[in-house]
Amino acid sequence: MNQLEVLRESLGQCDEIILDALLMRNRIVEDIMVYKEANDLPVLQPEQEAKQKGWLEARMEGRRHKKEVNDVFASITQNSKRIQSRNLFNYNIFLIGFMGAGKSTISDYLKNVLAMCIVERQGMSISDIFETYGEEYFRELETNLLIEMQSRSNVVVSCGGGVPMRERNVTEMKKNGRVVLLTAKPETILERVKDNHDRPLLENNKNVSFIADLLEKRRAKYEAAADIVVETDGKSELEICEELIHRLREAEANK
Repeated sequence: MNQLEVLRESLGQCDEIILDALLMRNRIVEDIMVYKEANDLPVLQPEQEAKQKGWLEARMEGRRHKKEVNDVFASITQNSKRIQSRNLFNYNIFLIGFMGAGKSTISDYLKNVLAMCIVERQGMSISDIFETYGEEYFRELETNLLIEMQSRSNVVVSCGGGVPMRERNVTEMKKNGRVVLLTAKPETILERVKDNHDRPLLENNKNVSFIADLLEKRRAKYEAAADIVVETDGKSELEICEELIHRLREAEANK
């Protein structure tokens, strides 16, 4: 056996060690999920990820291949999050609620802490679609997207404020998902959207009275569509997501 073959054999042995370690690590991730659920502990613990990053930074200080090792560990962490999210949700999550209730913020947070896929559409802004093609065209796009999501799972969909107003949309969402209604007070909504100009229905009506009136008109449809309701006023993204996860798991357990 020449030196190259010896080196390749050593490399193969390293791969075997890495593979066994990864399989063991993934099993431990699942065991941690079971322990958290059994002991009613928070699922999301971003401080643990920060602790791991600090440990890795210290271990790799002054070492060769620091970037490459960091990339590998980033991928390991991301895949651990995916294992957690698949264990939590074998269905899609549809976030509904009035504009400014926190749907985009919470979908982004779930993408970060649980590596869940979120639905994004590139191209024209909502206001441009409204102006060019009209509201009905936009509503059809929304419905078609909900139908498309039925072939997928473990996806977070941040729905437009008008989505639950169509009964067909609610039917499509329920086929492969759970509907989470995020709520906020009119004052909170105004504060969140006051500097946003991609909200056609609010562009010339940014005041508490108009928002409160429109909220009341939609309330019954929103609540009828929702599997759970989560208030977002005065809560952090972490608090909202923990409540969302807890309430969804509770709802599934009571089915």
